[in-house]
Amino acid sequence: MAVLITRPGERGKQLVDMLNKTGAMAIHLPLISIVAGQELNQLPNKLQQLNAGDYVFVVSQHAVEYAQRTLSSAGFYWRADLHYFTVGQRTAEYFASQTGNSVHYPIEQENSEGLLDLPQMQDLQGKNVLILRGNGGREFVAEQVVLRGAKVEMLECYQRTPVEYNNLEQISLCQRIGVDTIVVTSLEILNYLVALVPNAEASWLLNCRLVTVSQRIAALAKSIGWTHIVVSEKADNSSIFKALQNNG
Repeated sequence: MAVLITRPGERGKQLVDMLNKTGAMAIHLPLISIVAGQELNQLPNKLQQLNAGDYVFVVSQHAVEYAQRTLSSAGFYWRADLHYFTVGQRTAEYFASQTGNSVHYPIEQENSEGLLDLPQMQDLQGKNVLILRGNGGREFVAEQVVLRGAKVEMLECYQRTPVEYNNLEQISLCQRIGVDTIVVTSLEILNYLVALVPNAEASWLLNCRLVTVSQRIAALAKSIGWTHIVVSEKADNSSIFKALQNNG
């Protein structure tokens, strides 16, 4: 098994290391880079403007990292009288470790739909909700909490930007080392992957096994033409690693 990891940043590198230690061939080709968001300087004021008992949604570990860095440098702290939410356990654990605050997250279904099923999400009349996210994030949660009576603000904590490559050179490298499995962790990355591969090599791409982290990504991949798709139980590296091992 030779695996192409497109997950960006340190988590992508960590997954490559996990695989290489088992003797599998894995290479890192991040298709997006993560940089600081343009609205981070507004974060201290936005947190101060919330009422006690209001909600803060933190969409990813990237949002935690950049928000925590901003607050620390400005001499601010995460308020203890707010309720914090994440979509997944790993982000919740990371947030708790960085801030010392407790976090709510869906245990059974680690996605936006699972978050919205939490008991605290059912009646949001009069609540203010601050969503800390990246640029161009999914609007589904924001739309749903507004329908349930909340007032929503979104703040860009980080930006995802495409990484430029010599497409032919990178695909040639993947083929030479025998890549037969590709890990994709977002819809955006999947679209960049398809754009990266020249039309003449589309059959190679679609014949690779695709390992991804949600049914939404799997559905798009199927519509593009993939037939061998594996959906990891969760989006963290341990779950992806397990999916790769079990379906190798």
